[in-house]
Amino acid sequence: MTTPGDKRARTRDWHPETQLIHGGTLRSGFGETSEALFLTQSYVYTNAEQAEARFKDQDPGFIYSRYSNPTVSMFEERMRLLEGAEAARATATGMAAVTAALLCFLRAGDHVVAGRALFGSCRYVVEDLCPRFGIASTLIDGRDLSAWQTAFRRTTKAVFFETPANPTLDLVDIAAVAKLAREAGALVVVDNVFATPLLQKPLTLGADIVVYSATKHIDGQGRCLGGVVLCSEKFLKDHLHTFLRQTGPSLSPFNAWVMLKGLETLPLRIKARCAAAARLADHLARAPGIARVLYCGRPDYPQAALAARQMTGSGQIVTFDLAGDKAMAFRFLNALGLIKISNNLGDAKSLVTHPATTTHQRLKPEQRAELGIGDGMVRLSVGLEAFDDLAADIDGALAAAVG
Repeated sequence: MTTPGDKRARTRDWHPETQLIHGGTLRSGFGETSEALFLTQSYVYTNAEQAEARFKDQDPGFIYSRYSNPTVSMFEERMRLLEGAEAARATATGMAAVTAALLCFLRAGDHVVAGRALFGSCRYVVEDLCPRFGIASTLIDGRDLSAWQTAFRRTTKAVFFETPANPTLDLVDIAAVAKLAREAGALVVVDNVFATPLLQKPLTLGADIVVYSATKHIDGQGRCLGGVVLCSEKFLKDHLHTFLRQTGPSLSPFNAWVMLKGLETLPLRIKARCAAAARLADHLARAPGIARVLYCGRPDYPQAALAARQMTGSGQIVTFDLAGDKAMAFRFLNALGLIKISNNLGDAKSLVTHPATTTHQRLKPEQRAELGIGDGMVRLSVGLEAFDDLAADIDGALAAAVG
């Protein structure tokens, strides 16, 4: 494998669009243009001495694809450059990234504070899984800085939150919470999947660790599962590296290759989808049968000032409440023709879901009410279709739902 010159020195100054096409590229002796796909489980050593040196971390190179793989390494390096992190490690899914980022360093007796507006599986890890291992957890309203301050204990070692959160788009002030966490001696883990690395940079705002479900916008075409953890070299060395190596939530080389192809077009897709989402949010706000529209870029968004301060774009998710109950929401969903019902997001196809009965169905009704997730709420992930076609589909479904 060959790399041109000092790769890190050369790529640091590239713009994101360039990094996402060329960053981290490794070429074999064949000089391929597209990144190579290395579908191999293990690797051959020149001699027994080299094998011994590899296992002692005295010789750079690959040992086993559960540990590392050339194609996966390219994806990790490209993500590292995009995020501006010291280190990146890929995982099989976004939830594997979340779980690894927390459990690799938390111990029995530790305490984690999390914003309560979390994806259902993330909430399970914090609220149900961590306590099984003696790790206490406290869920708070992440929008309230005083709630963060009150929740910290002497044993608090981690802070975890999504911003924007799924599905309500609640924001957490990353810089302010990071300051409180530093004073308490806790690490800040941010799930940045809704904003993507292009619209929000948690590490520059004081976060220690950023996690993504690469399944979403990074792949962007509904093909493969994947995740990634971005962190410091010290966190990788002290905690994450051994955890991933021994527990094995590794990303497959094929999925890594697909993610590399997705990253090449990420800026184009995000720009187009943000523009369409902004127009659809305004369109929905004027439509009959809509009680409320939540979109980070609208002036009536409750945290518009914070969104403008810590995000460089408003995102591709529009959440709205129909002026009715679950039956009305289902009539709306079932009347859609172009927009597909799916609990995924970040796809080139526009997707819609009913959070109360899908992504957040495991929560008790009072917990959903606390989060503002009602039976009339719908989450729309805006794709790359023509705006006029999406608007017509929504208008037709609204007419069927209201009528």
